[in-house]
Amino acid sequence: SGEGKGHGCQRVSWGGGLGGGGGGGAMDDFDCDVLIVGGGPTGVTLASLLAGRGISVIVAEKETGIFPLPRAAHIDHEGMRILQEAGAAEAVMATSRHTSRYEFRNANGKVLLCFDGADRIGPGGWPVANMIHQPSVEAALRASLAERAPDALRRGWEMVGFAQDIEGVTARFATPQDECSVRARWLVGADGARSPVRKACAIAFEDLGFEEPWLVVDVLVDDPSRLPAANLQICDPARPTTCVLMGEGRHRWEFMILPGESAEAISTPASVERLLTPWNVAGAVRTERTAVYTFRARIAEQWRKERVLLAGDAAHQTPPFAGQGLCSGLRDAANLAWKLAESVKGGADAALLDTYQPERAPNLRATIDMAIMMGRMVCTTSRVGAVVRDAKLGLARMLGKLPDAPPAYPPLATGAIMSGASAAGSYFPQAIASNGARLDDVLGPDMALISRSALAEEPLASYADVLREWLDSHRADAVLIRPDRYVFGAGDAYELKQQWHTALRAA
Repeated sequence: SGEGKGHGCQRVSWGGGLGGGGGGGAMDDFDCDVLIVGGGPTGVTLASLLAGRGISVIVAEKETGIFPLPRAAHIDHEGMRILQEAGAAEAVMATSRHTSRYEFRNANGKVLLCFDGADRIGPGGWPVANMIHQPSVEAALRASLAERAPDALRRGWEMVGFAQDIEGVTARFATPQDECSVRARWLVGADGARSPVRKACAIAFEDLGFEEPWLVVDVLVDDPSRLPAANLQICDPARPTTCVLMGEGRHRWEFMILPGESAEAISTPASVERLLTPWNVAGAVRTERTAVYTFRARIAEQWRKERVLLAGDAAHQTPPFAGQGLCSGLRDAANLAWKLAESVKGGADAALLDTYQPERAPNLRATIDMAIMMGRMVCTTSRVGAVVRDAKLGLARMLGKLPDAPPAYPPLATGAIMSGASAAGSYFPQAIASNGARLDDVLGPDMALISRSALAEEPLASYADVLREWLDSHRADAVLIRPDRYVFGAGDAYELKQQWHTALRAA
């Protein structure tokens, strides 16, 4: 499989505890440029993006295999675009499923709110909503990483501690063979909600005030004709419930655990059967797993501490109602990958990485706010409160004020953008040619400067009409697109290029 298990380490003396002093190796003696702790989707995506830019990377994952059961259920169009660069999008799409509608219904089945068009192509160049099977996503990502960096993934490696100095980080691991250490220029903790990396850095969480326990029931589907074709939130105060598609051959229900109920009692086979009875799916599905999760909303107060950065669930957790948990980790990876690459081999000032949290946090807070809004709408257990909610939504519908899609996430307002330039910080849409080829495959992984004069030339000629329309709408001669597909700025081509180089050197 190309997944390394016990090599690439130096055994060194260790003089410090977790995150404390100590060291190892000469100052210029690095095993890799970037060490990633955590081999889940965020960590492996980041590794693949870095490897595609020629950055040497090691991914240390404490488990020996992919967690075999479903977890995340959804990747949006922007996340799919990131997987496109990571080399895994086509494989993920092969097992994903799509539906046009995401409905919020009350206890009587009346539609309170509906987001339509989820199966249309979004600005990222992929369907707006893609219902996935996470183990399949992880397998596709690992296969892509194995092609780009055959020895990068080290399975069964559990971090024991790390120490920083002015040049890099030395981390110590217990491995299947022995204890060893890795020296890297940068360390990224993509090691989940309980993140040992975050804890070692003594970084606290900001609690955003949402915490609800839910039972998750994942099923294998034998008769899809008997299951709902839309993604559903049942806003029933007697039992708030979620029902959504998953990857091919699977479906998911989530049931809110009510006050006085225990996780153990509600998880029994008899209880699960009782909860599924109103859905009339007996004989159509088989339970694959049940699990109790506490849905939380939290953001780490600090995402960078010298040469250590946090990504994915290590940096933030969101309730699942907006389907943005996995997507947020992928956005972290896309933001970090090009900045780490520029810092390692592009000559950019390391301060460029200080733009990571200021750029990502407002977007992340917007996704969490939307998830909390949806969650509070769903999680109402007061019958009076539900009646009031339904009435307000009914009035909004009559007045034509209900949204038909989730609100757009905010553009970048600060960071590595050309402040004051047209479109700076906005998300640049991915055009698709008549033959189905996507723009990013032409642009490659680096920044792209697209001017009007280049539109008649190959390979941009296939996308000329869409690109010209975008430039016209912003009254610009050119646009400089960052590697993560956010707009640095639009305007004069020469000035954009000069300002880009200035921004990298003086971030």
